[in-house]
Amino acid sequence: MKSKSKKDKFQYFEGRLRLTMKGVGYVQIEGGNNDIEIAQEDINTGLNKDVVQIRLHPKRKDMLRQTGEITKIISRSKAGFAGTLEEADKSASGRNNGSFILNASDPKMYADIIIPSDKIKGAKVGQKVFVVITSWESQKSPQGEIKKVLGWPKENNAEMQAIALEKGFQSTFPSIVEKEAKHALSLSEDEQKREIEIQKRKDYRGIVTFTIDPDDAKDFDDALSIKYLPGDKIEIGIHIADVSYWIVPRGAIDKEALKRGTSVYLVDRTIPMLPAVLSNFLCSLRPKEDHFTFSAVFTMTKDGQIMDEWFGKTIIHSDKRFTYEEAQKTISEQSGSYFKELHTLNEIAKKLRKRRSAEGAISLDQPEVKFILDEEGVPIKIYKEERNDAHRLIEEFMLLANRRVAEKIALKKSVRRGESVDKKNIFVYRVHEKPDKERMANLARFLEKLGYKVRLRGGIIPPQELNSLIEKLEGKEEKATIQIQIIRSMAKAIYSTKNIGHYGLAFKYYTHFTSPIRRYPDLIVHRLLFNYLHGKSVNQDQWHEYERISKFSSEREKDAQEAQWASIKYKQVEYMSYRIGKIFNGVISGITKWGIYAEESETGCEGMIRLKDLRDDYYRYDEKELFIVGKKTKKKYRIGDKIKIKVKNADLDKKIIDYEIV
Repeated sequence: MKSKSKKDKFQYFEGRLRLTMKGVGYVQIEGGNNDIEIAQEDINTGLNKDVVQIRLHPKRKDMLRQTGEITKIISRSKAGFAGTLEEADKSASGRNNGSFILNASDPKMYADIIIPSDKIKGAKVGQKVFVVITSWESQKSPQGEIKKVLGWPKENNAEMQAIALEKGFQSTFPSIVEKEAKHALSLSEDEQKREIEIQKRKDYRGIVTFTIDPDDAKDFDDALSIKYLPGDKIEIGIHIADVSYWIVPRGAIDKEALKRGTSVYLVDRTIPMLPAVLSNFLCSLRPKEDHFTFSAVFTMTKDGQIMDEWFGKTIIHSDKRFTYEEAQKTISEQSGSYFKELHTLNEIAKKLRKRRSAEGAISLDQPEVKFILDEEGVPIKIYKEERNDAHRLIEEFMLLANRRVAEKIALKKSVRRGESVDKKNIFVYRVHEKPDKERMANLARFLEKLGYKVRLRGGIIPPQELNSLIEKLEGKEEKATIQIQIIRSMAKAIYSTKNIGHYGLAFKYYTHFTSPIRRYPDLIVHRLLFNYLHGKSVNQDQWHEYERISKFSSEREKDAQEAQWASIKYKQVEYMSYRIGKIFNGVISGITKWGIYAEESETGCEGMIRLKDLRDDYYRYDEKELFIVGKKTKKKYRIGDKIKIKVKNADLDKKIIDYEIV
């Protein structure tokens, strides 16, 4: 956004501030090719990821980069900061001046937050606390107050709370939200109202239905039903918890759900988007219970061709709750409860997946890092859970429902030509733009250095070629590292009212319909779909509101992912902190000029081997060939090499692990 004041000749822009560890800022402005550099003295209370207004400095011939200064904070990226409470500097008499400071955990928080003694909420010096800034005048230290005492550093609950709160996620709900949730519970007990609602819905309670979820899942927001029809046809229902039935638009629960945007999954806990009464009870599709759902029902052939489809409100009764492990065992052993149904669904899912891949969908199956914790939250085991047919079965049918819902809203058939054309309906899409050509070129160079030749077409590596590469990597040590580099070369999927398609999935139309218990955009999609199915329109002047929700939900999704990754990293470092001096099998996951990144093979715990710790030779980094090479021995270390590593250090404050090569 650009503006120019009548009173001065300066140009003003808005953008998001990115701070480096050295305190220099950069702001990317819309339509600009280069970031605007903001010197430390021109930051003017801006914090990392804040949306700011900047004023450009006059351009000089000797300037290598355009510079500017922050003139206004549009919005803060963080509600507050976690850290340890410390005493402020003592006066000459040796007495404390009556205030304290926060030593923030965030390394990019460059200013000490001053906390008056009457704002510390009984916290003790050295404890972990969460602080919000109450005032901050430029050139002065920010003033703050403690909102929550978290506990002592390195205590599991204190550290996990700190991670969540810094990203703006609270484990508790406001009293007005809990009150509204209890009211919803009381309504569920009104049998007369319930029977009236059932009459409005298609009844699927007599059809085989089950859920498949992780072993530790508390909320079940999707179920599959299957019914065999004459002529070798199969009716498959994808039934999604009807959250929209229970939540009043713009009510207390709805506003809080929008504020959260998503549920958050840390190593040891889930911070839900909805109160437990809804997420774990009223909306959760628990077995042997009747539940209201919003469904996408398809009549299909055995090879996955869709003959007919229907969307609408339903009531279901789940016959069984499968874990992924149970479902996989049933599929693998070809016996057990509902084997026939699981086998049929699995065979169709495989055909759907094969078809997607042929159409250009990029297939990146990555294992999930899982933890076993003791009673104190200390990790006693870390392992990688590989994806199996049960995971992929669920994924394919969720993708199918999401895609067909988007097409239902976006497309209509032309009577004259029989072709599909866009409708003008407002909708929330899940979009994924094409990769940046420069990033693709960098990925191609990276792969070539590892011995994998790929070609660029129109500046982009064709998806089919990436899929072929991923297949070749099966069983090779460098597979995980290369997959991560492929992901980093891609744009990030976001929510938007402007449909540009989903590049990674190779879908022209795509949305999120299948997880309204844990994603706010899905709830919006349910409401919009219901309106359109019943002939109701949405005024075009509401477009800005839905776009605002889309952008905000995309940001909250990113915050939740960063919180999850931070909790995983913390627990990995904590795990290795109990294993100093232990020797493990490792694989080189990265090479830089300052050292080697290595990943422990079983746990995925990544750490660094610094070049100065390689004592058997003088090693240098060959940037062109992407390896470390010894000056005398000519010994080389490359990405994917298997090595023996010893844990040298594990720093929980900095969240880093140091290894040595054995």
